[in-house]
Amino acid sequence: MPSITLTFSAPLNVSCQVGDTAYYVNTTADGGFTKNSTDVVEIGQIRQINNAQTNTPVIICDTTAPGDLNGLTRFILFSKDNKANLSSILGYYADVRFVNDSTTEAELFCVGTEVFDSSGFPSQ
Repeated sequence: MPSITLTFSAPLNVSCQVGDTAYYVNTTADGGFTKNSTDVVEIGQIRQINNAQTNTPVIICDTTAPGDLNGLTRFILFSKDNKANLSSILGYYADVRFVNDSTTEAELFCVGTEVFDSSGFPSQ
């Protein structure tokens, strides 16, 4: 299958990983998006990520998308594979740490979790 190399000018989202599917959407002259969901075009599965957290990250995707996408006004997005990323936290204990590495104040409005008894013992 042919591949395409996409070069960006800012760090990638930290959750972007090999195996995700990349897409693009055409943008308007003012930087906005087209509103029709049929305008989202699949590029292909991400096979390699280089320099993800630098200002020049590179993604290599398997693709059937036509042409060269670099240098065009396109918004690139990705989706996760539901089979690999659909599970919950497993185990009896979880330790969570929230870090604000910004130099400005941030406010956390809500944190959610799910808990269920899976040990087989009846609840009291």
